[in-house]
Amino acid sequence: MKIDWSKLGFAYMDTHSHIRYTWRNGKWSDGELIREPYIKMHIAATALHYGQDAFEGLKVFRGKNGIVSAFRPYENARRLQASARRNCMAEVPDEMFMDAIRRVVKDNMDFVPPYGTGASMYVRPLLIGTGAQIGVNAADEFTFIVMVMPVGAYYKGGLKPVRALVIDDFDRAAPYGTGTVKLGGNYGAALLPHKIANDKGFPVDLYLDAVERKYIEEFGTSNFIAIDAKGAYVTPRSHSVLPSVTNNGLKTLAAHLGMKVEERPIAFDEISGFQEIAACGTAVVITPVNEIVRGDQVIRVGPREGCGPVLQNLYNHYTAIQWAESPDPFGWLEAI
Repeated sequence: MKIDWSKLGFAYMDTHSHIRYTWRNGKWSDGELIREPYIKMHIAATALHYGQDAFEGLKVFRGKNGIVSAFRPYENARRLQASARRNCMAEVPDEMFMDAIRRVVKDNMDFVPPYGTGASMYVRPLLIGTGAQIGVNAADEFTFIVMVMPVGAYYKGGLKPVRALVIDDFDRAAPYGTGTVKLGGNYGAALLPHKIANDKGFPVDLYLDAVERKYIEEFGTSNFIAIDAKGAYVTPRSHSVLPSVTNNGLKTLAAHLGMKVEERPIAFDEISGFQEIAACGTAVVITPVNEIVRGDQVIRVGPREGCGPVLQNLYNHYTAIQWAESPDPFGWLEAI
């Protein structure tokens, strides 16, 4: 199959295989590479009825040095384990998580884009309850799947700022609900407000806290980050925000570069005082946000075009590590 790497978007593509493990009687199977992209499931599977599902997203890069590496996979493994505990699911051990990634990437190595194209391989681990259960209880069988596909650079020609709409009529998560774990149900609940924002011309939606509607939580699919007037890296602390692997990495990098890093409650009223604002996540790393709208209130932040200098510098350093263009002082690259 010949792929035009320059025309890839962030979309699903069939590859040679995915890998699948099954948990029964208290233990996981050895895993099997499956050629067809379908799964046969019992009609009473808990994933279908009671939302027993969790997932992750990470990337694999073919570096400048020619080595194919997964980027910070153990962080995703541990977050999936936290999601499994919260959703009464069988946990996937670190070694099995890495075994799955290595085996499926090696079987699909010709789908790992060449260095210099800006494209990478997206990896989607998925954990679902497949045991039959008609009562509201956890399944007695689980399936762990890892699928892979090549994806293009989200922004071609540089980071492009977007507008964000504050969502006041919906909550992303309750303060002590499931917002801190990556469950499919969280995203299902956010589909309607995300569509509303998109229909109004806003690529991203921003949620405030569910109690007072006063503090910033996160964007619909990404953590909120900002650079304040003194040049500090600021991000919300909340019981209902998903711990982002990308945000964690950017905080570590910012501190390494000598920046002050603050994780704290951020009042919405502070937004106008920030120099730069962005959403951060696996797909893009950093998406600059230059306008935030709440009702009749319009707040403009940062440059009209492109990315602010501080976030651009962080982005450049972060992606240089991903592509093995600069040293990896944190040990983030895991060779396949």
